[in-house]
Amino acid sequence: MTREFSSQPALCGTVRVEEMRSGEEVLAMVGLHERGWGAKRIAQELGCARNTVRRYLREGGVVAYRQPVRRTAFDGLDDWLRERFFRHDGNADVIRQELESEHGIVIGLRSVELRVRQWRRELKAQKRATVRFETAPGHQMQIDFGDTRVWIGGERVRIHVFVGTLGYSRRMHIRASPRQRQTDWFEGMEGAFLRFGGVPTEVLIDNAKALVEHHDAVTREVRFNARLHAFARYWGFTPRACAPYRARTKGKDERGVGYVKKNAIAGRRFESWAAFEAHLDRWTREVADQREHGTTGVAPLERFAAEARALRPLSGRAPFGQLRDLIRKVQADCAIDLDTNSYSVPWRLIGESVQVVVLGGRVIIRHAGQVVGDHALCRGRRQRIVDRAHFVGVAGFEEPVRADPVEIAPAALLRPLAEYEAAVGGGW
Repeated sequence: MTREFSSQPALCGTVRVEEMRSGEEVLAMVGLHERGWGAKRIAQELGCARNTVRRYLREGGVVAYRQPVRRTAFDGLDDWLRERFFRHDGNADVIRQELESEHGIVIGLRSVELRVRQWRRELKAQKRATVRFETAPGHQMQIDFGDTRVWIGGERVRIHVFVGTLGYSRRMHIRASPRQRQTDWFEGMEGAFLRFGGVPTEVLIDNAKALVEHHDAVTREVRFNARLHAFARYWGFTPRACAPYRARTKGKDERGVGYVKKNAIAGRRFESWAAFEAHLDRWTREVADQREHGTTGVAPLERFAAEARALRPLSGRAPFGQLRDLIRKVQADCAIDLDTNSYSVPWRLIGESVQVVVLGGRVIIRHAGQVVGDHALCRGRRQRIVDRAHFVGVAGFEEPVRADPVEIAPAALLRPLAEYEAAVGGGW
């Protein structure tokens, strides 16, 4: 059952309205009562209610004024309102909707705004505040892109700079590109893995459309791009998106981008793109890695010694760009089709969808996270590549093919006509 309230200040009525009399009238009541007058007669004399006379006489004279007790739609909900206010980033309309859906209270937006106004200053202060957190060695790398203009070959061109920063050591990897595509994000991360000699546990990324399809600012629900998921699985890290509109959650790299633009690029000219890339590489090794970091007080390269041991080894993996990650359906002949060739799969998976990864001359087939097939990549066309183990249990699979010819008896109706003539007693 819903309760409806006005959009005016949230009042639900008063418990008791008290009739107030002047001090002189109260003294007159007491005096007349001492002379033997009853409450009814006093009330008639002073023009007030008998209950008012009785109350003043009962309390012995003048009674201090008491503010009427008022009930509001929010009584008993202060803790709930505060929690929802901060959860929804101060959105009063969302709180109004949840008051109706969870508590059955239908009330105007203005009333809700007035009630939560007391916490707005605290919310603003909370947004400005930044709590620094330190990550364990090898746990996290933060990545971001920044853009600026650089003089290259006598022309001022716009370039995009990828910066990857290890959370513990603050060691950086920088890669410049003329664009900011998904492949540029991937190549930037792979370059960082190669420079650092390993892969961190997680990568904190920006909410770029090339990587994140959706990130709800209220529920924090994240939907990453499918290609990013494949890239993360291939390299073995967990992607994590920073909170929307809260760049401070990725502060190490936000500051890193600004540092690169102001220290490595600003005011410089380069003869060619190759000269620009060589400068960034040299600056990273000789300046960024060697400087005393303002937060840690230690040079990133020195602090990296502890972080290097915590990174996951690369294990000689080829770049992700050489990988093909596909989905195929297992056909009735116990195989999947790939580039006109067919590769066998366990017969029990007929009709199922499987993941097919092509990399390093191998075709690896997975189902439910398990490898169910591993074949050498066939360079020919219209070939059938078979693993005999995939057919174990199929009826007739192991039976030899009969080689001896079998004599087939003639059909019963294919006889000489003379036999039919004898049977019917005459000729045709």
